[in-house]
Amino acid sequence: MFEQLHPRWQELLADQSEALEAIAEKLHGLENVVPAKENILRAFAYPPEHYRVLIVGQDPYPSEGHATGLSFCVPPNTDPLPPTLRNIIRELRDDLGHDQVRNADISVWADRGVMMLNRNLTTLKGRTAAHFDIGWEDFTAAAIASLQTLHKGRLVAILWGQRAISIKEQLAESKIIESPHPSPLSSYRGFFGSKPFSRTNVLLAESGLELIDWSC
Repeated sequence: MFEQLHPRWQELLADQSEALEAIAEKLHGLENVVPAKENILRAFAYPPEHYRVLIVGQDPYPSEGHATGLSFCVPPNTDPLPPTLRNIIRELRDDLGHDQVRNADISVWADRGVMMLNRNLTTLKGRTAAHFDIGWEDFTAAAIASLQTLHKGRLVAILWGQRAISIKEQLAESKIIESPHPSPLSSYRGFFGSKPFSRTNVLLAESGLELIDWSC
C-alpha cells in the first residue's frame, strides 16, 4: 500500500511504511471495504507542496458507490447526493454565488490545491466508523504534521465538526477555519453562513498564495 503514495509523500512518511502495511494486513481478505483499494490513498496522489488547503473529514461515505478516497467527495453524476455534500454545495452557492456550481463534483478541488483527507481512510459498506481502531488516525496525523511543517504556517485547515476540530491543537501553526459539521444533524448550528470558501481565500491572499478556484 505504501507504494501508492506519491514519491514525495513516501519520502516524508518513510517512518509510517510499516504502520501502513500493518493496516493493509488488517484489511486483507475483508469484503465490502470502501473505497475501492486503488482509491484508499487517493488524497496522496499529489505531492504535499501542491496542497495549500486541508479539508479534514471523518471517514468515507458508507453508501454503495459513494466513497472516492477524497473527503466529502462522491463520483460525478451521483444522484441523489449525500445530505452532507448537498449542504456543502448549498453553502458554496451562498458564499460565492450560484455561478460557481454547475455540478457537485468537488474532486476538482484536489487538482487545484485542496487536500481532502479523511482521518480514517476506509470503512465497511453500510457501516460508518467501522475502522476507527485499525491505525488510520495515527497515519493521517503523521501526514497532517508533515503537511503543516512543510508549509511553515501558511496552510489553511478547514475543520468541520467536533471530530475534525479535535485535531486543532495539532494544527496550531496553521490558519484554521472551523464550524459545525455540514451534516443535516448539525448544519443549522453554524455551518450555514460560515463562508469557509471565501474566508479560505482571504487567508491565502494574506500569505501571498494563489487563491482556490472553488467552482465545480
